[in-house]
Amino acid sequence: MSTLQGKTLFITGASRGIGLAIARRAARDGANIVIAAKSAVANPKLPGTIHSAATEIEAAGGQALPLQVDIREEESVTAAVAAAADRFGGIDILVNNASAIWLRGTAATPMKRYDLMHQVNARGTFLCSQACLPYLKQAANPHILNLSPPLSMHAKWFAPHVAYTMAKYGMSLCVLGMAEEFRADGIAVNALWPRTVIATDALNMIPGVNTENARTPEIVADAAHAILTLPSRTQTGGFLIDEEVLAAQGVTDLDRYAVSPGKPLLPDLFLD
Repeated sequence: MSTLQGKTLFITGASRGIGLAIARRAARDGANIVIAAKSAVANPKLPGTIHSAATEIEAAGGQALPLQVDIREEESVTAAVAAAADRFGGIDILVNNASAIWLRGTAATPMKRYDLMHQVNARGTFLCSQACLPYLKQAANPHILNLSPPLSMHAKWFAPHVAYTMAKYGMSLCVLGMAEEFRADGIAVNALWPRTVIATDALNMIPGVNTENARTPEIVADAAHAILTLPSRTQTGGFLIDEEVLAAQGVTDLDRYAVSPGKPLLPDLFLD
């Protein structure tokens, strides 16, 4: 399968950034996109809402269902999943993209930030996976894709921002466990992570990094599309890197994804 035509994707945090880029790429195939995100009202400091995302998705050729969802709240997620299945007849793919970031050390991390990251990243991923599971079990080619890094127990990835690493690795631990748990059901569970920093709002959280040294979200979107169109029983439990996924598809010229072609690219966190 090389297309997502007619497939229904439930994408968290799809109002902007990587989530929206994945949604637009799927929409080009004629997919149905559930935009599950908190932003329903325009914010001048943070562009993008579920409604503006819906407009972009439909312009790209897909069908959109914008839903204001707080993935920290079980009732909000349960209602959104039910609405998605009612509108489109089921759910084929879950993309756990929503994430909170705070790159500070222990003393500089307020507990409200710690709680937010763990509630959104680890718990939100688990909750959305659990809620979508009954529909994924009925899908013809079901996938869960988490935007999370390969697991590494090197202290250097923990020391500068213990709380964030713990929360982000929680998403990756879901991949490790759920891939095996759902193997018999034919549900693929994989992680995807960019080789370089990506030009999103999260980039502002990394001191000394600007968009000139980044790639656009489209590289992650194209890699996600390649994963999600694979037969689900052939690829599961992987901690995949965008460059490597595209190379396997024969894509080796990545200059088109650079924000400023020719500028040096900075590697993302968690990659040696």
